[in-house]
Amino acid sequence: MKVSVIGAGNVGASTCYLMIAKEICSQVVLLDINRSIAQGKAIDMMQASITLGTKTDIKTTHDYKDIENSDIVVITAGIPRKEGMSREDLLHINIKIMEEVVLNIKKFAPNSIIIVVSNPLDIMNYTAFKLSGFSKNRVIGMGGILDSARMAYAISKRVDKTKDIKACVIGTHSEYMVPLLSHSFVYNKAVKDIFDKKTCDEIVQETKNGGAQIVKFLQTSAYYAPAASICTLVEAIFNDTKSLLPCSVWLEGEYSASGVSIGVPVVVGRNGIEKIFDLPLSKEEDEKFQESVNSLRDSLVIVDEYLQNTNLN
Repeated sequence: MKVSVIGAGNVGASTCYLMIAKEICSQVVLLDINRSIAQGKAIDMMQASITLGTKTDIKTTHDYKDIENSDIVVITAGIPRKEGMSREDLLHINIKIMEEVVLNIKKFAPNSIIIVVSNPLDIMNYTAFKLSGFSKNRVIGMGGILDSARMAYAISKRVDKTKDIKACVIGTHSEYMVPLLSHSFVYNKAVKDIFDKKTCDEIVQETKNGGAQIVKFLQTSAYYAPAASICTLVEAIFNDTKSLLPCSVWLEGEYSASGVSIGVPVVVGRNGIEKIFDLPLSKEEDEKFQESVNSLRDSLVIVDEYLQNTNLN
């Protein structure tokens, strides 16, 4: 199996390293416009693989032809918002980056499954879906897996063990995410039934602030947990595990939402998204989810206008 990772930044490089360390696939291609950075990181990884005794091959490139016949392409490329930059400015830049990446995936890896990691994640996943023309099961946004890990971490600080925690976050990979206290469990008991309201509210807030807290300390965004989330998704596809994972996917009426890409629980297997899982929501949970959907609308108009103006939609 072959995985190509677009972007050799912290997330892309960490993902490659973890795939090599776990021997998830036989070949990894790390593509970056700055090939020397990719080469330096790849040499370091291969030296580490000798110590670890793993056999995954890694190739670095700046030529999209090298992603040919990839089974999965992971997109981490994009830029963060900078001082003085409007949300619309950032969107236009990252849409343009996504356009280049996705059109090359269509050309060189037309049968691949795309995993989108670039932010703003749900909007970039929507963009990749529109640009690729792939079926919706083959364009997957990673965000919900990461957000659920952050919720599980928030819960773990209040209980003795972590292995018996299952957390679920749906909605956007943003401040509008919806941590589900009724569908997150410790020892098979719902979180909402274990903790008082004050503690539940704290868990929700810590989940939403999970990424910002890391930025505060590191002055850059997270990369180890995102890499682990990506690898979880890659393993589910390659091993056909039929795992239930929250991912950003194109909706056509599910959860009363259409025409958006947003995080919901899905069954993941060899074909990518094999089923959108119908999770029962309370009235309050559904209202928060619809608010999350609506938070995307203005940005999606910007994407659609861009695609129409460039005749790519």
